[in-house]
Amino acid sequence: MARLQGVVLAALVAASCGLVSVQRQVTRLAAARGVASRFDVAHEAMTMRVVKVGVIGAGRIGLVHLEALSGCQDAQCVIISNPTVSKAEAAAKLYNVPEFTGDANDVIEHPDVEAVWICSPSSFHAEQIMKCAAVGKSVFCEKPIATDLPETIEAINVCNEAGIKLMTALQRRFDPNFARVKQGIVSGEVGEPIVVKLCSRDPSPPPFEYVKGGGGIFKDMAVHDLDMSRFLMGSEPIEILASGSCHIDKAIKTLPGPEAYDTANIIVRYSGGREAIIDVCRQAPYGYDQRAEVLGTKAMIQTDNMYPNTARIYAKEYTGNADLPYDFFMSRYKEAYKQETIAFVDALVNDKPSPCTGEDGLIALIMAIAAGKSAEEGRWVKFSEVADAVQCDENGCMVVDLGVKPTSTKSDDWIRRAIANLGRSRTRVAK
Repeated sequence: MARLQGVVLAALVAASCGLVSVQRQVTRLAAARGVASRFDVAHEAMTMRVVKVGVIGAGRIGLVHLEALSGCQDAQCVIISNPTVSKAEAAAKLYNVPEFTGDANDVIEHPDVEAVWICSPSSFHAEQIMKCAAVGKSVFCEKPIATDLPETIEAINVCNEAGIKLMTALQRRFDPNFARVKQGIVSGEVGEPIVVKLCSRDPSPPPFEYVKGGGGIFKDMAVHDLDMSRFLMGSEPIEILASGSCHIDKAIKTLPGPEAYDTANIIVRYSGGREAIIDVCRQAPYGYDQRAEVLGTKAMIQTDNMYPNTARIYAKEYTGNADLPYDFFMSRYKEAYKQETIAFVDALVNDKPSPCTGEDGLIALIMAIAAGKSAEEGRWVKFSEVADAVQCDENGCMVVDLGVKPTSTKSDDWIRRAIANLGRSRTRVAK
């Protein structure tokens, strides 16, 4: 028995560096050490299967997810699509994907595909999610689930009725730095959170055509920070105050609403008067600035930026890091993309709940819409004003009035009503 326990312990240690099938490791080590064959047979039956997936989109974010999948031993990408088929072909060759196509439906309907990674432009997400649900395929979807609230609710509802898993890819939750902050809160090391501060600044502004029609700085950029504030606080938000301005690319000032902002400041109020303070800007000349700080009742915990190396220079003119922080989100969040992939594959293999649900994506979108409303109207906006504006029945969902008065002052009632909409909307599976 002691020898058997030693084998199991060795397997667990070996598994700690990634999502390794513990049973597979136990079987291998047991065989090497001569443990009884019936032990091998029992654990062979428990060996983790490999999930076969398909990827829609061979653009920048699609390649990020392909790389993450290639490093996950319990998943295999078997097909990738892109409207420009040459991009799909190049990606397939680079990551040893056996099939490529120009049609996303080929991925969704592929007989070997169990789950689909949706990395297409945002306007296609909801339709592709519903098509996946129609054929029983689980979905990993880049944010947003959809470009508006009614379509978001319907897409989530279709997945719930089909019994498939839907993951919203809010990757910062899986970043080791932010995860360590969360760990400090959950473990009690920091105590109860009092103030959360988040800073998110891009190295340079995106092109005008990217900003135009992209939903604005709150939906496109700050949505990650809004979700992170909720993730770290560990409770549901009540109201929000936001402001926006333009300082970098004056060309975008001609665009409507929050699309005209390249800089924004946000305060999110939680129960008990606790607040999250967020600042976002589309340009930081010194690199990709992504920091978090939580002041708790016992301690304060904060993260620093990520650098390509740890080298520092000590000279007469300057003392500090030898190089600037990472200047690209794919470099900064490379490990986060890997870890979110591992987490969702683990959920598929072991039938666990999705680690970041469709409902999480819905709440983040409501927060972003409320931020835009606050910036436009110059006042505190309760999230219930946005959540209650969506009415669902057997015919579907629609926004009836964004000026409705909140019907409850309880912090979490609006969340319950938003989720309740999922059960009231008519599922509309795309053909």
